[in-house]
Amino acid sequence: MTVSGPRGRLLTTRRNLLGMAGAAGSGLLLPNGARAAGTPAWRRPLAEADAVIAFGHTGPVTDGGWTMVHDRGVQAVRRAFPKLRTIYVESVPYSADATRIFRQFVAEGAQMVFSTSEYGDFIKDVSDRAPDVAFMECDGTNVTGNLGWYYVAHWYASYVIGIAAGLMTRTGKIGFLGAFPIPSVYASANATLLGAQSVNPAVTLQSITINAWFDPQAATQAATALADNGCDILCGIMDEPAYLRVALQRGLKAVMWNTGMLDFGPEAYISSVALDFNDFYVSQVRDLLAGTWQPQGRFLTLGHGVDRDGWGPTVPVEAARQADAMRTRLLAGYNPFRGPIHDNHGRLRVPAGVELSDLEIYHSDWAVAGVSGLE
Repeated sequence: MTVSGPRGRLLTTRRNLLGMAGAAGSGLLLPNGARAAGTPAWRRPLAEADAVIAFGHTGPVTDGGWTMVHDRGVQAVRRAFPKLRTIYVESVPYSADATRIFRQFVAEGAQMVFSTSEYGDFIKDVSDRAPDVAFMECDGTNVTGNLGWYYVAHWYASYVIGIAAGLMTRTGKIGFLGAFPIPSVYASANATLLGAQSVNPAVTLQSITINAWFDPQAATQAATALADNGCDILCGIMDEPAYLRVALQRGLKAVMWNTGMLDFGPEAYISSVALDFNDFYVSQVRDLLAGTWQPQGRFLTLGHGVDRDGWGPTVPVEAARQADAMRTRLLAGYNPFRGPIHDNHGRLRVPAGVELSDLEIYHSDWAVAGVSGLE
C-alpha cells in the first residue's frame, strides 16, 4: 500500500496488504451488515489533518490511461488538502482480494474510499459493514446509505469524434477494441458508430474484446487483426495506447480514450475521449470535510469531466468543423441518441421521437445496427 503524508511525501508500508486484510478491522466492520445507531461519521465535519482518503485502482498508475487519469485526481486532492493523508492500491483484482483491500482501507482509518472502477459486491459488502465510512464506486450502480457511484457520460464525446471518423474513413470500416461486452463498452461503440453514421450512413464498426482493460500485447494483436480486415480507423475503450502504435505503423488513423495521446503518434491521431476527475475528487473530499457529503449517483458531463481532446494535425479542417458544430449543439442540450435506432439484429430498440436518457445509455447491453463482434 502506498500512502502520502501531509506534504505529499510518499511512504511505502512493508506489511503485506492482502495478508493483513483478512484479520484487520474486527473492531471497525459491523457484522452481518448491521448499521451503527446515530448519525454516521461522514455527516459530521472532519478536520483536514485527521482525514484519510483511500483509492483502489483497477490498474497501475503508470498505465498511460484510465488509472493514470484517476491518479491525477489523487494528486489534485493532495494539492487542495495538503494536511490530509491518502492511501492507494494499484491493480486491485476482481476477486475476494478486492474485498480484503477495501476492508483494509477501513482498518487503516479511511473516512472515504473510492474504487476507480466497478467492483460491485466486493465494495458493497464492505460499505454495508462500515456505515461510518463514505464509499464511491466509479462505473458502479448501487446507491445505499453510505455508497454512491460516479461515471463519465463519455458517449457524447465519442459521438463528436465519431463524426470526424465517419468523414475521414476511406474503407467505411471502423475497428473497435473493448475489454468486455459490458454497458460502458456498448455505449462507447454505439456512440462512435452513430456519430460516424450521422455523416456517412454506410460506415460499419467491427469490435474485438480482449478480456482485459490493460493488456498491451492482446490489444496489439486485436488491432492488427482489425487492420488486416480493412478497418482504416481504430478506436476503443482501453486503458493504454497500444492500438495507436499499430495505427501509426500501418498508416491508419486512431481515436483514443482516457487522455490526450497525440505524442504517441501524431500522424495517426484523430483525437481522444479525454477524462478529468480532478474537480470531482476535490469536491467530494471537500464535502466530506464539511460534513455535507451525500451518497448518490452522478455523471461527469461534456465539458465538465469529459470532452474531446484537441484534433490531430492530419484531421481535415472540414471534418473538425462539422464535429465541433455538433459539440456546440450538445453543450446546448441537444440529445443525438434519438429514435428510430435498431440493434444489430434488426430489432427496433428506440422508436421514432424517443430519446435515450443518460441512465439508459449507461445501462445499455445491446449494439446498434452496423456493429459486429459485440454480443
